[in-house]
Amino acid sequence: MSGFKLSDPFATNNTLLPKAPDWEDAPLGMTVHTLPMASELAQADERRTRIGRLKMLGVLLVCAAPVIASYFTYYVVRPEGRRNHGELIEPQRPLPALQVQQLDGSKISLQSLKGQWLLISVADAQCDQACQKHLYFQRQLREALGPEKSRIDWVWLATGDAPLPDTLKSALGQATVLRVDEKTLSAWLEPAAGKNISEHLYVVDPLGNWMLRFQPGIDMVSASKAKKDLERLLRASAFWDTPGR
Repeated sequence: MSGFKLSDPFATNNTLLPKAPDWEDAPLGMTVHTLPMASELAQADERRTRIGRLKMLGVLLVCAAPVIASYFTYYVVRPEGRRNHGELIEPQRPLPALQVQQLDGSKISLQSLKGQWLLISVADAQCDQACQKHLYFQRQLREALGPEKSRIDWVWLATGDAPLPDTLKSALGQATVLRVDEKTLSAWLEPAAGKNISEHLYVVDPLGNWMLRFQPGIDMVSASKAKKDLERLLRASAFWDTPGR
């Protein structure tokens, strides 16, 4: 037919088809990551463990630094010729988890005494003359500290099953009196060689560590020396210790 041109509907017209993206013709690529060796994993774990331990040690040192500094001040940084009346206990002995009985019959843990300086005496509940003398000097030592007395507790650990003398009860109003088994207690407090546990006064720090033992046979002269020791301890610990539990 003239003047008329048929077109092939199946002919390919490249201009009408969308152009394929460049990436379709690009070769497929793949990155392969090398798996870590078992030895490398072990070394990494070891490094993390070592760093964790160092951090924990650092925290412990920061917590213990005030106590260490106060003891260093008390026992090392002192004028020549000054002598301590109390005997330092090394190593220090922490308060045991003993169940003790209050005068009303209720039981508490001995560790509940933490948080205060403790001035402790030990004697049979019958309380003979030597016991009463210790209790008297305990009270006087605490009172002599003036405003600082609120930082130290007067504690009598009474052994045996005997009832307390009625004549003492009114005088013990400011004391903490606890009944305790002497055999069990002897695993913590210990007298000097050849002495009895009841012959000393003992000092426990607010962290619950028995750290000082005063010489036996307390009198006015030795009590004055013990007072100076207590004053130095309280002064040296003033920047980290506060009154009350």
